[in-house]
Amino acid sequence: MSIGIKAIGTFIPPRRVDNRAKSEKHGTTVKFIEEKIGITSVSRKEKHEKASDLCVHAFQDLMAQGWISEPPAIDFICVCTQTGDYRIPHTSAIVHEKLGLLYGCPNFDISLGCSGYVYSLLAAKGFMQVNGLKTGILFTADPYSEIIDPDDKNTDLLFGDAATATLLMPDAVFDIGRAVFGTAGAHHRSLIKSKGEPLFMDGRHIFEFVMRHVPGNIADCLAQNDINKEEVDLYILHQASKFVVDNIVKTMKLDKHKVPFLIESYGNTVSSSIPLIIKHYLNDVKYRNLLLCGFGTGLSIGTMVLKRRNHE
Repeated sequence: MSIGIKAIGTFIPPRRVDNRAKSEKHGTTVKFIEEKIGITSVSRKEKHEKASDLCVHAFQDLMAQGWISEPPAIDFICVCTQTGDYRIPHTSAIVHEKLGLLYGCPNFDISLGCSGYVYSLLAAKGFMQVNGLKTGILFTADPYSEIIDPDDKNTDLLFGDAATATLLMPDAVFDIGRAVFGTAGAHHRSLIKSKGEPLFMDGRHIFEFVMRHVPGNIADCLAQNDINKEEVDLYILHQASKFVVDNIVKTMKLDKHKVPFLIESYGNTVSSSIPLIIKHYLNDVKYRNLLLCGFGTGLSIGTMVLKRRNHE
């Protein structure tokens, strides 16, 4: 039986920064923050914490759910991040140490942002199946608070810190279906962290990219998985902002009740935004077909279908 999603552990730092209190500083209004951005506060890790620490917190949530024993019997880990602990070495090696994993447990990082969860699920599934591995964890962690300028309203009001840990096993809840991808590498400067500079984001350019390409990408993914729009129980879109998600819903004429927007209290968490939402619906059997669509940094899109496995 193929590798799929068994469970998801999550960590959102408890500390919050109120966006409404910063409206005057950023020359905007509380109404704009609530109705357009849709994020009234952003989560912030502690200053001493790094991406690996957030991964460990998410792993501890998996343990608290009873899915992982102590010591952990893990065959493989992968960390999807673009804001790792160091440039060298890979953050997964640090997570490997902190979790006390065995010498023979392979690990690697994937450097992708908002589309990273979709790409990483397929990469992890393939790696595990080819090598006959039975228990793997895909971590996501992008503590953007380390790289944003608090005086830049384009990023300061948007990004929050979080991490997730997706347990991948043959005995799965969701099967990982086929995916469709797209990259406009010529526009990579629209969201970029240059050496010695804070994160820069051209929000208008990214929005135009999303509206031009995401609807077609989703339609192609549905065709690849042989399901129609109405058969999708949930469209789990990258939580870029309320404005972006609402416009995708409007353009594609989606049922808005099938498109959750849940980031009001913690913000856009980059690679973690999709799995944070999946966790809410993972064990609710009425949600059988999920469509995941991540888009952003690169500029990149990844769209995938998850299908709930029938358990006798």
